Amino acid sequence: MNIHSVSRLTTPAIARRARAVRLAPASAPKRDVILRAATDVFADRGFFNAQVADVARAAGVAAGTVYLYFRSKDDLLVSIFEKTMREALAEGRAAVADLDEPRERLRQFARLHLARLGRDRNLAVVFQVELRQSTKFMERFSSTLLRDYLGLIRAAIAEGQTAGAFRSDLKPTVAAKMFFGALDEMATNWILSRRRYSLEADADLVVDLFVNGARAR
Repeated sequence: MNIHSVSRLTTPAIARRARAVRLAPASAPKRDVILRAATDVFADRGFFNAQVADVARAAGVAAGTVYLYFRSKDDLLVSIFEKTMREALAEGRAAVADLDEPRERLRQFARLHLARLGRDRNLAVVFQVELRQSTKFMERFSSTLLRDYLGLIRAAIAEGQTAGAFRSDLKPTVAAKMFFGALDEMATNWILSRRRYSLEADADLVVDLFVNGARAR
């Protein structure tokens, strides 16, 4: 399947989501409504094919209103990434705050990561496909919030080494990237697959394979 065909698979869902956005309560922050619409439009049409006018139409606002909140279409994409990653960081930190066992922390990270994308296919398409179409975006994202996200995983691995649970010869930063990469591939495969299945269900398999390979002998 061509990776760009992913977006066309979701058109009926986009139409339903666009109607839901237009019917959103007046109290919903307009900036969030626009970001939701942008996520759906970018997933449906592809970032480079979409226009700000398309986002405005899906959000039920004038194009000028979009520019009150965002400087450009690029800014919309960056804002989707930043908002989602800040939420993921906050959720991840809260979820592991009371977990001392490094392996369980990794398991919790994996479940949260895959559950977040698994419950929002359009967001998954934007993250796994549209954000990766530009080296400029990838360089920016890799040096900002994604680094902090990887840091949470790295900390769990390093503490596992200190506790004697993981091999001491592991490089925590490299191991964190490998762990994230496995989750990332599961998410990409999920959006490209014609099958419909629970993405979160893959979390335990990824963690078990990683932990068994990292376990101290």
